[in-house]
Amino acid sequence: MTKTRVAMVTGSARGIGAATARRLAQSGASVAVVDLNEDACQETVAAIHSAGGTAIAVGCDVSKANQVQDAVEKVVKDLGGIHILVNNAGVIRDNLLFKMSEEDWDMVMNVHLKGHFLCSRAVQKYMVEQKYGKIVNVSSTSALGNKGQANYSSAKAGIQGLTKTLAIELGQFNINVNAVAPGFVETDMTKATAERVGVNMEQFKEYAAKEIPLRRVGQPEDIANVVNFLASDEAGFVSGQVIYVAGGPKA
Repeated sequence: MTKTRVAMVTGSARGIGAATARRLAQSGASVAVVDLNEDACQETVAAIHSAGGTAIAVGCDVSKANQVQDAVEKVVKDLGGIHILVNNAGVIRDNLLFKMSEEDWDMVMNVHLKGHFLCSRAVQKYMVEQKYGKIVNVSSTSALGNKGQANYSSAKAGIQGLTKTLAIELGQFNINVNAVAPGFVETDMTKATAERVGVNMEQFKEYAAKEIPLRRVGQPEDIANVVNFLASDEAGFVSGQVIYVAGGPKA
């Protein structure tokens, strides 16, 4: 990746998004660290700066079209373009179906699936014009079904369909669209899931590791490394794919 590449990573104040922003910067990209609260992005921005990279913080609710458009325009203005989009922003509102509210369904679908759509639609204009772009979406092994996550699983499965469709539509413009589907990764979101099921995080990780062929849980950097590859020119003939990064086979 050359120094001219500009990457926009949503949901990158922490977790997988933050690790991805740092990894892309390490590969030479200028990075827009995007999250709901601009102040929350400063830690990731500071880490990139301290490592000698270039980064800016951008506040944006990815479920709001006007905010997404403003964010993309800011990235282009401040960093000189946009070449890579990583759609990572997400929330969880887990519950069993009979307990799940309409609001919890809408929140998860809007942030994940609608957010991926809005951000991809906003950046494609620039990518089509320059006939170059890399879009990497973040799905999940939960797309295959997971108890208590009807909203999240549906959104993550939808992201896979969106990925394959955009790869077909945008391929003629030299735009690659792929997705990663993480398994168990140690993040704040995973800790929230542990709390939901009533176990402490260490027990949760130990139980999960026993079910993973590699016998360990994932770290944010494990996902970031695969995203970095898909965002690179080395993956120039890879498009429309969903890569399960889960320590073993899935789907």
